[in-house]
Order: sequence, then structure tokens, then C-alpha cells
Amino acid sequence: MKRAAAAAWAARTVTAQRLATGSHALINRIGARTADWIRAGRRDDLTGLAAALGCILRAVLVAAGAYLLWRVIRAAPALLWALVPAWCWAALRAAPRTAAEPAPEEAPEESEPDPRDAVLRLLYEALGDRPSMYLSDLLKHLQEQGHGKGWSVADLRARLEALGIPVEQRLRTGGRGASRGVVKSQLPPLPDPHPQEASTAPSTAA
Repeated sequence: MKRAAAAAWAARTVTAQRLATGSHALINRIGARTADWIRAGRRDDLTGLAAALGCILRAVLVAAGAYLLWRVIRAAPALLWALVPAWCWAALRAAPRTAAEPAPEEAPEESEPDPRDAVLRLLYEALGDRPSMYLSDLLKHLQEQGHGKGWSVADLRARLEALGIPVEQRLRTGGRGASRGVVKSQLPPLPDPHPQEASTAPSTAA
């Protein structure tokens, strides 16, 4: 009974953590896409206020849409019975999949690899000798290697942030304008692929 209760509690905790992580990733993804859509309204052939009118109009539309959604929910709160499960489902899908710790009697011989470690290896491989890299260039490289098919830059950013990998908000490199990217010096170090072998190797010191 105690083991069953502990297993149920662990499962609920893992689900709650995935919901929180996935919700954070969804918020970042929606915010990034909304900001990109608003910025896309700027006219490069104009200057001053005229160039920014498109951005202002799109920002007003976003604010009006949010206000309309709030009014609809206030008028019909029963809609939350559909919206909340839909959000939870999307958050669980957006959260990185990690193997939950099994009960002692069901523990496998080898644990599944940490997805964060796999992503870090891909980042270091893509960066090579470069100190930094724009997310757009990183996504292009990953897709050429068969990863992240169908992803947008906002999807990649949300994935990295959900895994706790830092993203520089205003990176400048290669003489190009400021944009989001990754900086090698800010990345966590690569994990030791064979930690046990290093610790159990016999010492050759005299």
C-alpha cells in the first residue's frame, strides 16, 4: 500500500512538473511568435512613425483580441471547462519528455539518456569553433542534420528555455543585427560520457 501510494504521488509530481515546464514553454512560444508577428509589420521602405504604423496596428489588434477573450470568458465562464483541459494537453505536449523514476522493483538496468545532454551535444557540435550563433542559423544547421523538422525559431527557443539552456536575447555576431542566439561561454559544460569509468579507473600515481 505504501509503495503504491508513493508511486502515485511520484507520478502526480512528475505530471505537475511537466505541466509547469510545458506551460512556461507555451507562454514563451506564444509570446515570441506574437512579438515576431508584430515586428513583421514594420515597413523598411519608410522612416519614423510611418514605418512603425504597421507594428502599432498589430499591437492594438493583439491587445483587442486579448481583451475580447477576457470578456467572453467573463460572460461565459463555463468555457474554462474546455479551455483549461486544452491548455493542459498542449502544455504536456510542449514539455520535454524525461523518463520518470520507476519504483525500485521496476528499475531498469540502464536509465534513458537525458534529453538536455543530447541537445547540449548538438549545440556544441553546431557551434564548433564559433563563440556564438544565431538561433536562425542554429535551426538551419539542426534541420540539415535531420533534427527539428517543421520547427520555427520560436519553437527552438522555447525548447532550449524549457531545458534550462540559456538564450541570449540580443546577440550580435558576424556584423549582423541583434537577434536571439546561443553563446558557447554561457552553455553548461558537456556531461562526462563515462563518469563511472573515470572514477573507478585504477590510479597510476606512485
